[in-house]
Amino acid sequence: MTTHPVRIGLIGAGRIGAMHAENLTALRTPGGEPAVRLRIADAVPAQAAAVAERVGAQALPSVQELLDHGVDGLVVATGTATHPDLIRRGLAAGLPVFCEKPVALTAEEALPLLEEIDRVRGVVQIGHQRRFDAGYLRARELFAAGELGWLHTVRAVTGDMAPPPVDFLATSGGLFRDCSVHDVDVLRWITGREVVEVYARGSNNGDPRIGEVGDVDTALAVLTFDDGTVATVSATRYNGAGHDVRLELQGSKGSVAVGMDDHMAVRSAEPGVGFPSGRPHTTFHERFAEAYRREMEAFVRVVRGEIPSPCTAGDAVAASRVADAAQRSLETGSAVTVTPLPGAGVAGVPG
Repeated sequence: MTTHPVRIGLIGAGRIGAMHAENLTALRTPGGEPAVRLRIADAVPAQAAAVAERVGAQALPSVQELLDHGVDGLVVATGTATHPDLIRRGLAAGLPVFCEKPVALTAEEALPLLEEIDRVRGVVQIGHQRRFDAGYLRARELFAAGELGWLHTVRAVTGDMAPPPVDFLATSGGLFRDCSVHDVDVLRWITGREVVEVYARGSNNGDPRIGEVGDVDTALAVLTFDDGTVATVSATRYNGAGHDVRLELQGSKGSVAVGMDDHMAVRSAEPGVGFPSGRPHTTFHERFAEAYRREMEAFVRVVRGEIPSPCTAGDAVAASRVADAAQRSLETGSAVTVTPLPGAGVAGVPG
């Protein structure tokens, strides 16, 4: 990083926002000085003030006052329904914007915003932090180098140790949109292929209130890519062994697994096998702590103009279209065709 700090505005001081605040204020220049001057606003000003005091940032009572005070980039860590408006406000101010996924409640609702971003040549980075995880990065490198050959079997797993509050699930859009969309994004990013069909099933054997708000606690989707490769994407809210996020890529030349380390939330049933021996992760914050730090570091580089967005709004909407299709398949019991976004490429992550 260069020597002068950048001014970042953070909107949203909840769990994710507080984590981003800590990661941003921890960044340092080569000389050891803070790389970011952080300003925070939240719908609950006291929440912004508490986080600001903890990390050494400035709290402001509203989004408008935050923008009026002057920032070089904007981080949006608020509820999904507010994302389109806040991205637009950042674009109108001429700012690079980082926004937590998804871009909007549904992919279709996000399409007009994609047109606006393109029209004003805006710079937007969406929060798919797995692109910054060392394991996923290595898997992508191995596949790109041809060391795996062509893929015959792809398995992606996301298992939360316990469900979030039912009030959150009622507005999350469903398990595929909330959890599995991360798997979809990283599969597009690693393979460079588009999903053309989805078939999904789900179940509810935990808290009955999850079903009452229209969600499932466990689900599986079969994805078919445009080259005929198939993948399974599974998710659950009740993985009591720990937070379990893994990816298996099995190819004609070799196979690789992401998440197969001493913290893996799986134990061997084979006699005498002690692997894995570590304590399993319990939350996604813990599992992806380093990836989240690298994600914010990348956004600061985006703000400085050093790199392009490593996960564009188009990337995120392309993944959301697949998650939307999985939700429709779950509701209808039939396979759903996915039409890729016109001109949608897959942004890479610079080293």
